[in-house]
Amino acid sequence: MSLGIALKGPEGIVLAADSRVTLMTQMQFPNQPPCLIPASFDNATKLLRAKGHDYVAAVTYGAGAIGAQQPRTAHSFLPEFERELGEDRVTVLEFATKIGGFFMRQWQASKMPITGNPENDMIFLVGGYSTNEAYGEVYEVHVPSNPTPVQKVPVGEFGMVWGGQRGITDRIVQGFDSAAMPVIYDALNIPKGQRDPAKLEVELKTKLQLKMPIQFLPLQDCVDYAIFLIRATILLQKWIIDVRGVGGAVDVATITRTDGFRPVQLKTIVGEQIK
Repeated sequence: MSLGIALKGPEGIVLAADSRVTLMTQMQFPNQPPCLIPASFDNATKLLRAKGHDYVAAVTYGAGAIGAQQPRTAHSFLPEFERELGEDRVTVLEFATKIGGFFMRQWQASKMPITGNPENDMIFLVGGYSTNEAYGEVYEVHVPSNPTPVQKVPVGEFGMVWGGQRGITDRIVQGFDSAAMPVIYDALNIPKGQRDPAKLEVELKTKLQLKMPIQFLPLQDCVDYAIFLIRATILLQKWIIDVRGVGGAVDVATITRTDGFRPVQLKTIVGEQIK
């Protein structure tokens, strides 16, 4: 599940993610069919930074781990990824390409299922600055369905990309949950051959989405906005009947052309508070 955000503003890029990872455990009760029980852990690190690479980083969401028998988070693979990445500065696209290739190999080596359904993927939002570029870049990588990076914010434009358990963020930002589109078509009895989800999505966004001038926002406002969206999801999930897949600390960092990667708030390892 999770919720990851990459926001490209004029002053820099904001990467933010929650800290909850959910594993599904099969349980067998007497005289009952097997059922899946979610087990949540609230200290996962989904903001990924490679040592020595100060101008690019990533957030991950979707599948929380690789490996059925011995599941491992994406963050746990960082030492191996850093060794493969090397020390020379790479472009944002190169970094995203290497993340896709590396985690695709881990997926295959662990004999993880390849269903073709993007909802089962481990997804990465990669953001940063390439050498001599004025503005940042944001790419999306899906493992295993599409490990080839896709640019999410066009050159010369600004915007935000988010994913994971995104329903609440969708409603706040877009004015509608993306899951509503098939519901609309079904309610209007529109035959499947006549449906144009892309056109409907554009129409709904034009009429309903927040008038948020990201191209105008200072970096601090971009940070505040990203934190608000993740925190709103965490708080609202306390009261709803659904999988509570977003939780724990909110990790946030910025990447700028001049200063590179700068942590804004990151959870730390602490001991017991003894009074």
